[in-house]
Amino acid sequence: MVGQRQTGIAIYASQIALHLTSDSLALLSPSHWRDRVSTDPRLRERQWAVVPSNLSPDDGKVGHLRRLLWTQRSVPRLMAQWHGRLFFSPVPEAPLGVGCRSVVMVHDLIPLRFPQWRSPLTLYFRAYVPQVLRQAAHILCNSEATAREVSDRFAIPTHRITPIHLAYDAQHFQPQRGSTQNYFVYLGRHDPHKNLERLVRAFAALPQAQELELWLVGPTDARYTPLLLTLAQELGVGGQVRCLDYVPYAELPQILGGAIALVFPSLWEGFGLPVLEAMACGTPVITSTAAALPEVAGDAALLVSPTDIRALMDAMQHVALDSSVRSHLRSAGLARASQFSWATTGKRTSEVLQQCLQ
Repeated sequence: MVGQRQTGIAIYASQIALHLTSDSLALLSPSHWRDRVSTDPRLRERQWAVVPSNLSPDDGKVGHLRRLLWTQRSVPRLMAQWHGRLFFSPVPEAPLGVGCRSVVMVHDLIPLRFPQWRSPLTLYFRAYVPQVLRQAAHILCNSEATAREVSDRFAIPTHRITPIHLAYDAQHFQPQRGSTQNYFVYLGRHDPHKNLERLVRAFAALPQAQELELWLVGPTDARYTPLLLTLAQELGVGGQVRCLDYVPYAELPQILGGAIALVFPSLWEGFGLPVLEAMACGTPVITSTAAALPEVAGDAALLVSPTDIRALMDAMQHVALDSSVRSHLRSAGLARASQFSWATTGKRTSEVLQQCLQ
């Protein structure tokens, strides 16, 4: 799952590989990790094998299909070669029907909650994921909200599920120097469930919208993004709404740090890494009351109903005009972010894996 671009799942897979505490861990690593494995003391002493280079999200739908087939055919062979007793996957994928004990991480069930007909991802979650979860020795979820949904949707007993929060790279996402600029920022894909249409409408309703900008940072969608830009034009803010597409990971702290606020009004999230990363940069956060987002934000963000455009506009207006609100959210966000660490995530994950080996 680790490609050249830093997706949320790739970040989790990379960080959990670095922070698992098991001495007997063997890693299946992408080819571009070769230099990292040779220099990072957390990886150097472990067994590892380079997986084929064409299995990652960088290779699109074909890459995902190749990875699924490779998991079924090659993982059991590697398990036997290394005398492996347990297979841990950072996504809900594992060999089926070959007696391979597995622990898998579920990040969300969004393709089932917001199905898209003829989508391979929807088919994957309907046909393959349920089999993986029912077979798994244990299931990890990235939030209490995801754990409840997995249990309810698939009738899986809660004692087989452990929620473990994700974290952020504290060396990368840090408070930024410099003054706040005149833009709000959204960070993430341009998917319908991200609720960007309501965000554009809320931004356009701001009395001072012509003096501000809204930056949509993240991979665009050929079907959805043009509709957002057309809507912005119709609402008179076409010149203020900017689509930055994919931004290199190294540039994210500066972009987040310069914003008036991160606005993340998603209809549903398994966790919501952008909220945590923004708080770690000292950026005020406006997010929704849906799913896991209140778990992540706590009382350190302004929470609004994702379907209430007026409430979203009011929150944006409040943060834009009141420096004391921005200062409070900055301090509260930094304190909240400090409660999350990959070391803790790795330790808790290792404890579950050890229990499954007993």
